[in-house]
Amino acid sequence: MSTRPSIVWFRHDLRLGDNPALHEAISRGEGLILLYIHEEETGGTRPLGGASSWWLHHSLVSLRADVEKLGGELITRTGRPHDIISQLIQSTGAAAVFWNRRYGPARDGDQVLKAALRSQGVICESFGGNLLFEPWTITTAQDQPFRVFTPFWRACLAANPPRTPLAAPSSLTCTPGITSEDIHHWALTPQGVDWSGGLAQMWTPGEQGAHRRLEDFVENTLRYYHRRDEPGILSTSMLSPHLRSGELSPHTVWDTLQQVLPAGASENKAKFLSEIGWREFSYNILFHFPHLQRDNYREDFNRFPWGEADPELLTAWQQGRTGVPLVDAGMRELWHTGYMHNRVRMVTASFLIKNLLVDWRVGEQWFWDTLVDADEANNPASWQWVAGSGADAAPYFRVFNPLLQAEKFDPDQIYIKKWIPEWGTDAYPSEAIIDLKASRDRALAAFSSLKASRPEE
Repeated sequence: MSTRPSIVWFRHDLRLGDNPALHEAISRGEGLILLYIHEEETGGTRPLGGASSWWLHHSLVSLRADVEKLGGELITRTGRPHDIISQLIQSTGAAAVFWNRRYGPARDGDQVLKAALRSQGVICESFGGNLLFEPWTITTAQDQPFRVFTPFWRACLAANPPRTPLAAPSSLTCTPGITSEDIHHWALTPQGVDWSGGLAQMWTPGEQGAHRRLEDFVENTLRYYHRRDEPGILSTSMLSPHLRSGELSPHTVWDTLQQVLPAGASENKAKFLSEIGWREFSYNILFHFPHLQRDNYREDFNRFPWGEADPELLTAWQQGRTGVPLVDAGMRELWHTGYMHNRVRMVTASFLIKNLLVDWRVGEQWFWDTLVDADEANNPASWQWVAGSGADAAPYFRVFNPLLQAEKFDPDQIYIKKWIPEWGTDAYPSEAIIDLKASRDRALAAFSSLKASRPEE
């Protein structure tokens, strides 16, 4: 074996299959150093929430087992990537470093590290492993980022098709004798009261769990995808946390959908892939607007008269005690499983932003902490979409009526009864914590004040 190994730095790509950085490192024919760094809060990385930390722990356990089955070793360290990678290069003589790209604020630190390594004569390359279309390749005719989804996705479909997924390796030859930290000491799982029981019942983190979920969706659920807005039935893929952690690549999803599909599934193929397209759109936005979780995409919303969040009302929303059944069902599903049906996400967000008039960033942070699929692009983009401050956003005057939404999409109360066992009894509030019509009128008045304060064109 060569004494000049290659470092593969895993980030949001916790998989062996369709991993371009790993594939390139293996192709060099040198030994491997498979590295995951639990990054300190530097270089633009956002601290993980509780639910996604739980997922990361179990995903790393799964990845380590997969690596060891192939004869390799996963090295886990905590600290600053520049320091850790530099130390490994010095101690092992590593000649190359490979990673798959990130698209948010952390990419600035990646670019600095790449330049520093190259200046030292180290081979350093990054790859597109987590998006179907790199953000700089999909632009308008004026070479500007798209602000509306439909023309964006049309441009994606007109571009070169996504590449074929890369095969997983059959064996791994890693450089021995490198010290590694025990991830159980990272405190990623609950340390006091264990609130993660529902997450463990619902999910199987890891690459194998991701592939089983994809196979089950294609074989059994895609045929029902036209009913995806109904939270009471299983009609969606449930792939989002696997995509968020990179246990499954979008190229694998895309390629799987190009195969012969079961009866009744083909009719829903295009619509499902367009939802993958929304993920691409969110990352395109993040790439061009990296502080999406902090700043209004539309600057005029900087003048919006957000009120201070009433602590009691905010807590009632978080705990699913608003007296609005669909909202409460969604928030309880979130707390128990780390997940919420997408239609209900829009309803619960609208209730917080528009009925309670709470800044969208408050809700986005709560979802960031409680969702297993909390994603640096999708989560803030979705909250800004509901708020009206984002790209291709719902107009602010569109206020989801949670009662009408329940009548339309959960008419038999299947979803509501599942998550609110006391619903329909004296134990459930007879009225909401806030008057829906009056609060809607207040929100529209606030939006009118925003329009009135806009400077003249």
